[in-house]
Amino acid sequence: MRVLVVEDEVPLAEAVARGLRREGMAVDVAHDGDTGLEKAMVTRYDVLVLDRDLPGRSGDDICRRLTSDGSLTRVLMLTAAGGLADRVQGLDLGADDYLGKPFAFEELVARVRALGRRATPPSPPVMTGPGGISLDPAKRVATRNGEPLDLTRKEFGVLHELLRAEGAVVSSEQLLDSVWDENADPATTIVRVTVMTLRKKLGEPQVVHTVVGVGYRVGEP
Repeated sequence: MRVLVVEDEVPLAEAVARGLRREGMAVDVAHDGDTGLEKAMVTRYDVLVLDRDLPGRSGDDICRRLTSDGSLTRVLMLTAAGGLADRVQGLDLGADDYLGKPFAFEELVARVRALGRRATPPSPPVMTGPGGISLDPAKRVATRNGEPLDLTRKEFGVLHELLRAEGAVVSSEQLLDSVWDENADPATTIVRVTVMTLRKKLGEPQVVHTVVGVGYRVGEP
């Protein structure tokens, strides 16, 4: 899941980003409204965690712009004003959910995950693939033939994207965009190395195949 956090309180923004990354999400950060809107217009995010009161362009303006453009990005609006009128106004602007400050991080994660499920086509509760592969996104558990797989967050993310493609080829660029964040260098071999370590952990026979010059797919050995 790709998330953009737009929050001008730098310590809060960085803490939220670190926490969401620990949950396996790819997270970018902006500290003002103009930069936030620019990122949101350039990159396809599943969820936007958006502070309402921002320097430059306001969170209300960003939400209104995304809604008018028909963006599929789901918006979780944050604000220190947690009254009913504020919540209603935020939702009327096009926000999908509303969370007042201060908030419990566990609740933020739950709301982001719920919005993420609405931002993309639904996946089955437990995803299965060839060679006895099974992946439970909610529980963050992957197995092969019933044996648990000790995957890193990035390996889990890559396997999730490949299984979701249902045998179609997924390019390195697509994996980089959905599993990593904007700080990942597209010129690096990070995707290839992650796929290599994933293959080793999945064991034989191999189910993750390279399509030369195109990307990767899962299929029968």
